[in-house]
Amino acid sequence: MKDKMTLVATATFGLEAMVSRELKWLGYTDQHTDNGRIYFTGDAEAICKTNMWLRCANRIYLQVGKFKAETFEELFQNTKALPWEEYLPVDANFPVDGKSAKSKLFSVSDCQAIVKKAIVERLKLFYDKEIFPETGARYKIEVALQKDIATLSIDTTGHSLHKRGYREEVGDAPIKETLAAGLLYVSRWKPDRALLDPMCGTGTIPIEAALIGMNIAPGLNQTFDAENWKQMDKSLWKKTREDARSRINHDVNLRIYASDINYFAIKSAMENAKRAGVFDKIHFQKMDFRETSSRYKYGFIITNPPYGERLSRDDDIVKLYKDMGNHFKTFETWSYYIITPHEKFESLFGRRADKKRKLFNGNIKCDYYQFYGPKPPF
Repeated sequence: MKDKMTLVATATFGLEAMVSRELKWLGYTDQHTDNGRIYFTGDAEAICKTNMWLRCANRIYLQVGKFKAETFEELFQNTKALPWEEYLPVDANFPVDGKSAKSKLFSVSDCQAIVKKAIVERLKLFYDKEIFPETGARYKIEVALQKDIATLSIDTTGHSLHKRGYREEVGDAPIKETLAAGLLYVSRWKPDRALLDPMCGTGTIPIEAALIGMNIAPGLNQTFDAENWKQMDKSLWKKTREDARSRINHDVNLRIYASDINYFAIKSAMENAKRAGVFDKIHFQKMDFRETSSRYKYGFIITNPPYGERLSRDDDIVKLYKDMGNHFKTFETWSYYIITPHEKFESLFGRRADKKRKLFNGNIKCDYYQFYGPKPPF
């Protein structure tokens, strides 16, 4: 593999800045952001480290080429001109995925077929073969068309990075692990501060907080497509995992509290926390959020309250948000961070947010309402 490659971390709308910040923490400062993608320069080790450590990104791609394509012929010839033999071994399994937005080439299936054919024609010249068995490792290729610009990349990740491996138990309206981590980063919560999720569901927000607090790499228990690539030195993956394990802080003292009125939700949250290895760092309790309190003067409430599948009646939602506003006032010096798609949330909650950020929970457009409490004394 080359020492310098263009790599791409994809992000949910609204979390690009968080992924960019994470990349800088890992030392990848040569970067720019465009349409939910953070482009950065890295080597083979960067593929390992970013898949292992990025909490808010969805996938890591290796960009093979980028060019203008307004016709199928342009797409075919420019794809064929790329050095696919540098990436794809003779037995590579290379399915082609695609998407198109604001482009003359809007038929995704046709674009996928043309890219596949162009790659095969290129490999025929290099390997002197007519048929490729595709029985080896997977190199999933993506053709992304945006405003007539085609970007061709190989997915290094495989299963999405939000699939940490601990969440076998999910609720009616689960929040993705990557989004939960993003909510924590946006809030600027630190592991030395108290954190409460009073409507925790199956526990994704408090579990992600505990993973951050213990410095557990989110990809530690995942496997990635690039681990099986012939061009990737397997010792790099072993070194990255060993380094990640050595950085876990088992002794950190965390004040993370998770409660929910639903017994089965709390039971599932506890099981998920056990699988994540953070069960002893979170205080779980079956409790109505209206009964929650804390002995700590300063802290953070970060929550994804019920809506849609979990609360279908408007009257129930109105009452819930009004009760939230009334009860959260009792946490006078705390900060609150609440994600919801309800457009009238602020008026029901009874307070205007200090700041809002547009985010997507799956396909649901939401706002992340941020209410700042006073800063604790130094």
